[in-house]
Amino acid sequence: MNTPNHDPNQGSVLIVDDIPENLRLLTDLLSERGYQVRSVSTGRMALKTAQAKPPDVILLDIRMPDMDGYEVCEALQANVRTQDIPIIFISALDEVIDKVRAFDVGGVDYITKPFQLGEVIARLENQLTIRRQQLQLQQEIRKRSETEEILYQSRALLSSILNSSLDGIAALQAVRDPATSVIYDFQCLTLNPVLSQILNRRQDELIGKPCIRQFLQQVSDTLFDEFVQVVETGTPLEQDFYYPREPIAAWYHFVAVKLGDGFAITVRDITTRKTIELALEEANRTLDALAYLDGLTQVANRRRFDQQMQHEWQRLAREQQPLTLILFDVDYFKPYNDHYGHQCGDDCLIRIAQAAQTIMKRPADLLARYGGEEFAVILPNTDVSGGQWVANQIQQAVRSLAIPHDRSQASSVVTVSLGIACAIPHVDSDASSLLRQADRALYLAKQEGRDRSVISSPNCLSQ
Repeated sequence: MNTPNHDPNQGSVLIVDDIPENLRLLTDLLSERGYQVRSVSTGRMALKTAQAKPPDVILLDIRMPDMDGYEVCEALQANVRTQDIPIIFISALDEVIDKVRAFDVGGVDYITKPFQLGEVIARLENQLTIRRQQLQLQQEIRKRSETEEILYQSRALLSSILNSSLDGIAALQAVRDPATSVIYDFQCLTLNPVLSQILNRRQDELIGKPCIRQFLQQVSDTLFDEFVQVVETGTPLEQDFYYPREPIAAWYHFVAVKLGDGFAITVRDITTRKTIELALEEANRTLDALAYLDGLTQVANRRRFDQQMQHEWQRLAREQQPLTLILFDVDYFKPYNDHYGHQCGDDCLIRIAQAAQTIMKRPADLLARYGGEEFAVILPNTDVSGGQWVANQIQQAVRSLAIPHDRSQASSVVTVSLGIACAIPHVDSDASSLLRQADRALYLAKQEGRDRSVISSPNCLSQ
């Protein structure tokens, strides 16, 4: 006779019966069908065996010498380790009262002897199925409880982080148009007290409400669209912004990253840092300006002159427009210094520089101290007649100062001599030729008696 194939892991069964023939019959039948079978002949042995290694199901006889089946069942039910094991009574007692008592003490089913194997297998499988489902449910309940505990701890940790953070933190959800799916606002899912204080709004006024766009428009015209791009592209956004919040305006730095169909944002007050940065930038600008100023006269220095001259030469070479240069210095300045002293000499240079600076009317016009008592004037887009006019204005302005000069052979007051040169720059030359022309004209002005201006060569016609 061929034995059918059965699953070797059908379940474990403990058979309790004081009649050896019954034990042997049930053990053989169930073992052939893949059940793991243990059998004992007394109630006390049943309790010890079930306690040592709980089975999936117990088949329990009622009439036994030391403990009857009812007592065994009650003892199993009273033990935490064995109380969930399903117990099927299998007995020759066929009275209703016997069956009722079996169920009262904790039995889940009742089989009457003599039994049919098919009935035993069917009832056994039914209880094993129920038992497996119970165990699976218990396992799922444990997992869910563990998950809920982890979730609770995570929420508690998140709440602790949010509430203790020195930064403002929030999570926002996109609010989309149902028809077009276009984001038209964001609603706040959660935010911490720091961000609530920054926004000067209570948390319950913000959470769950689509009011973020209105706030963002107070900060920047483009910030809302930039946050939309964070959600749509997943590209993080990081920048500084100025928020004119009453009563104290402040600088903030934020980092926004995509979170689901929205974004999470961290905001930090950087007012102190930003104030230092802005002060440093202003200081650097001041230093840059000082690097191009003459320390005595406070007009442009030689370094600034050289850079501006090169720049204008290249620009006007492209545009083919005239560039005029004036060089002038104080007549008989060394005798003035020797007679009146260096302090008076310095004051004289300062007043001359201030007077000449008032003649510079256009932003591109540049007055620079070229060296010692010598000054230079760059006049872009200016022909020779325009240069002559500026030179005359400088000469008159210096004379109007009426600074006494007893050691001058040109006048009783301080005067200046001026050399004028004009050219239309070319890309294949540089400004040195124009400087030489202006210097030559200045030399001629001195040779001709000082207190005058001389044009090197009128090769720039009036425009």
